[in-house]
Amino acid sequence: MKINRTQFMEEGYLVLRDVIPPEELNTVRESYELMVSRQREIWIKERQPHDPPEGIWETSAQPRLHLSRDPLAGLVDKDTASAVEIWAHENMQNISSELLGVEDAGVTEMMLMCNPVKDHGPAAWHRDHHPIDTAPLQGYIDDILENGPRYVQWNLSLYDDNVLWVIPGSHIRVNTDEENEILLTNPRTPLPGGVQTHLNAGDGVVYILPILHWGSNYSPKMRRTIHGGFSNWTHYPTLDYKEHLSPKVQQMFDRWDERSLQMQKFTENALRAVIEKNATAYHDALDQLHPGRGEKGKLLSTVFLCKAACFVALTHDCDLEGIPDDLRNRGNGFHSITLNWGPPFAEERFTRNEAEILWKRFNPLDALLKTDEEQFFPGFQSGPMQYYFNEMPPNYSVADFIANW
Repeated sequence: MKINRTQFMEEGYLVLRDVIPPEELNTVRESYELMVSRQREIWIKERQPHDPPEGIWETSAQPRLHLSRDPLAGLVDKDTASAVEIWAHENMQNISSELLGVEDAGVTEMMLMCNPVKDHGPAAWHRDHHPIDTAPLQGYIDDILENGPRYVQWNLSLYDDNVLWVIPGSHIRVNTDEENEILLTNPRTPLPGGVQTHLNAGDGVVYILPILHWGSNYSPKMRRTIHGGFSNWTHYPTLDYKEHLSPKVQQMFDRWDERSLQMQKFTENALRAVIEKNATAYHDALDQLHPGRGEKGKLLSTVFLCKAACFVALTHDCDLEGIPDDLRNRGNGFHSITLNWGPPFAEERFTRNEAEILWKRFNPLDALLKTDEEQFFPGFQSGPMQYYFNEMPPNYSVADFIANW
């Protein structure tokens, strides 16, 4: 399958036809539908006293299956293995590697988006981005323009699907004044320049986050759309389902999992270099984590490491002043793309004293990422907060960060 990477970089998305070969479509459909049945049984058992009989299946505007999360990985067995193996198909994995500019892109999360049982109408336009625990939007933009994307996301339709709209080029710019005005007034209406992605069964749309996009209509019309992404680094809570996969795909997941362990070690190396005030070791660790990134890319990685240091300190119950509750709560999980590997990583690799030193080194950068008063910009997955939505610290570099040690 041929792709136009130049167009992808400029517009932020590509619509690709027959990503699932027609002769494989029914098999993949059957696997996912069996998993839907199993998940609905789980939701029935998990329903709360005041929920309808099928719980989330009946209440959600977009019921989702998470194939790779523990304990939901129990959805995958020999009868549903093709639902995972489609992620390893050359039409997804090879294309993702080419778009990312890496040799062997790994699957991050594997999901399925389903239609609701009743009409929920349109969602709100948004970017899959919350700067409170990642970085300001401009940091992503600078890195994409300098180095290319670190992550690509997919919608792969098992039935005809025209729900997703995108704003071409919005992955490398902030919102316009006109967009902000509309988003503040009614974020559930078409935006100027919006493009509807018309997918036939088996087609896919692959896009660069943080592109501005829209789920235009969550109706009861049959929808089964595979959703997730690829990156050069991943993290799997469980691989219990691996035994049901073909030997070739098992080897792929083994490679990706081994690389995840390496990336965790490289993250530890970077944080230890900060503790030890070793600038050479810090630069070496950045090169290990994100080979070939330029200065803008290294600065974005440094902001990610700042958030990782915050979560390490929070895990050890260090006294962190000025950290909002929303950020504290986000530290409970992992977000490997931004180098937050979760509580076990913090607990097993750092002592409380090291966590305190680590945060002391990163605290000046955290202060530069915040304003004195709360602010809000529409189109993000965050409410009002003190952290900047768009702006990176002006005239700031990795050298400035190191100088503050």
